[in-house]
Amino acid sequence: MDAIIPRIPLGQWIEAGLKWLTTEYSIVTRSISRLTQGGIDALNDILLGVPDWGIMIIVAALCWRLSGWRLALGSVLGLLLTDNMGLWDPMIKTLTLVVIATLVAVVIALPIGILAALSSRLYRVVMPVLDFMQTMPAFVYLIPAIPFFGIGSVSAIFATVIFSMPPAIRLTILGIRQVPEDLIEAADAYGSTRAQKLVKVQLPLSLPTIMAGINQTIMLALSMVVIAAMIGAEGLGSEVWRAIQRLRPGDGFEAGIAVVILAMILDRITQSLKKSNKKE
Repeated sequence: MDAIIPRIPLGQWIEAGLKWLTTEYSIVTRSISRLTQGGIDALNDILLGVPDWGIMIIVAALCWRLSGWRLALGSVLGLLLTDNMGLWDPMIKTLTLVVIATLVAVVIALPIGILAALSSRLYRVVMPVLDFMQTMPAFVYLIPAIPFFGIGSVSAIFATVIFSMPPAIRLTILGIRQVPEDLIEAADAYGSTRAQKLVKVQLPLSLPTIMAGINQTIMLALSMVVIAAMIGAEGLGSEVWRAIQRLRPGDGFEAGIAVVILAMILDRITQSLKKSNKKE
């Protein structure tokens, strides 16, 4: 059978393609790398420059405003535990990577989702690509990041953005396509242009669903940032990876608890934003 059907050199083609891209567009990748690293360093300096108690007050005030005192109290207790375990700086570095990766992913995902929701032809192209991206193992996204940006946080951002985009695109499409047809017809009857219909009818009504997509993007970004410690990303993931290498289960478990605390705080905040938008 092997003699009849020759092996398709798919891996060689991919390696050749990556080599060509990194050679031909090295100036572009270096520029992106410098810009991204500058953003990471700047945000890290800002967040690490604020005292621990200052961050806790800001998070508590935000949680109280969005959800109430229970979330505020739980968030402060979680942050106090993280600080007590000596993981405050790694937690801030992880938060920096998540924030930057989520912002980039959302900026790319929302226009794609809107265009795919409005164009049936683009929708038929985008959906199989999203299916492919969401079934690809997370570790695979680390492989192409290294030839482009090397080892470090920039590669982690690149892999995290690609990995975390699909939910935002998919739920943006779903939200816009679920807008009741009678409201669309009413907007058409009043002579609304396509842009007016999108901005004043479709996007406001689909905002809770879009926020759910952003919530999932944040959760995926956090999980990928932890995995990206394998390629040199700093933060809580590096603490877990170091504990594995040194066979220190206690340290790894503490870092894992800090990841869970950060994930729960981000999840509850974005869910509260979704509920507040729904009420409005």
